[in-house]
Amino acid sequence: MNQANNPLPHALRVAVLVDTATTWGRGIISGIHNYSQKHGGWHLFLEARGLEEDFLLPRGWHGDGIIARIGNVELAEHLRRRHIPVVNVSGIQLPTPEFPRVTNDVEGVAELAVDYFLERGYKHFAYLSLRGLEYVARQRDAYQSAVARAGHHCSVKEVKVHGQFQSPDWNLKVEQLGSWLKSLPKPVAILIWSGGREVIYACQQAGLRVPQEVSLLCGSEDELLCECSPVPISGVQAACRKIGYEAAEYLGRLMRGEAQTGGAKRIAPVGVITRQSTDTLAISDRALVDALNFVQSKARQPVNVSDVARAAGVSRSAMERRFATHMGTSPAAHLRRTRLETVRRLLAETELSIADVAAGAGYCSPEYMTAVFRKATGTTPLRYRRELRRH
Repeated sequence: MNQANNPLPHALRVAVLVDTATTWGRGIISGIHNYSQKHGGWHLFLEARGLEEDFLLPRGWHGDGIIARIGNVELAEHLRRRHIPVVNVSGIQLPTPEFPRVTNDVEGVAELAVDYFLERGYKHFAYLSLRGLEYVARQRDAYQSAVARAGHHCSVKEVKVHGQFQSPDWNLKVEQLGSWLKSLPKPVAILIWSGGREVIYACQQAGLRVPQEVSLLCGSEDELLCECSPVPISGVQAACRKIGYEAAEYLGRLMRGEAQTGGAKRIAPVGVITRQSTDTLAISDRALVDALNFVQSKARQPVNVSDVARAAGVSRSAMERRFATHMGTSPAAHLRRTRLETVRRLLAETELSIADVAAGAGYCSPEYMTAVFRKATGTTPLRYRRELRRH
């Protein structure tokens, strides 16, 4: 057949104004590329950029759509003048009319962090906030609220921001930060928006042990930056590829002339990457520590509450009381949550069949696992895996 008489369909031209310097940015771009490959092969216009570089489009560029991290009014107005569809992947709320947005759930990060610390037995909490950033304030408020709902108090310290970057000022006085850290009741669980090395340095200078006295979690996981610390820092992993994929999916609908669905779509974080800065339990009860370690080590075996009590050397009723007092939950509920986490990990990281996932997470049957999983998540294990894999 003559190709000249059957030209290829027009390839849509899409600008991607997202940094390539962070794990977050590269994940977003990967998700956009994945969608493009599956749906017609867009021509993506992007280049290597730092987090706070100039993201304005080059003069004379013509395209069909834009996906951008819109962090300031200047960029928002620049893109609005193009009169083509735009999807925003930034969590920053600007005092201008909003573009359609798909972004990380910063409040969900805070709630995940509190649950993570509570499961490790923490009763003292703190948040290191960055002054003048509304999206950091939203996460701080969500963290404080989640801590309050658990019946605890959260201390907050605000520090200046380093230039235009989303991290503490490089001129931050480590001695002052150390004084604040020393004043907190121990052991304390701290969440910070980004960075965290400053906290590690302040702990070292103040003679505080990490993670035994100060447990530190970064709200934005970046493998390189979290590893480049005297004590590697744990981080909350955003669903970056999913954000990018769904932003591209949304842009595709807009470029086809479909109406906006309205509102911002917030994507829940994936989980916590645990490193040394949080790798401990804030519990003095030896029997409870033994029980928690037993549950974690047997996460892929069909153990029950009686097995947990025997491993800890106490009666079942004593184990129930210890969990209620120190954890605010029951051994059975902790076992269920640990098994569900194992199921999620096996679905995401392996090609095991659903039956093998059930066996590998300690369930008596795949049908029972599916029922428990659906009740907890609102979806089936198979749909959960498909949703992960499509991004």
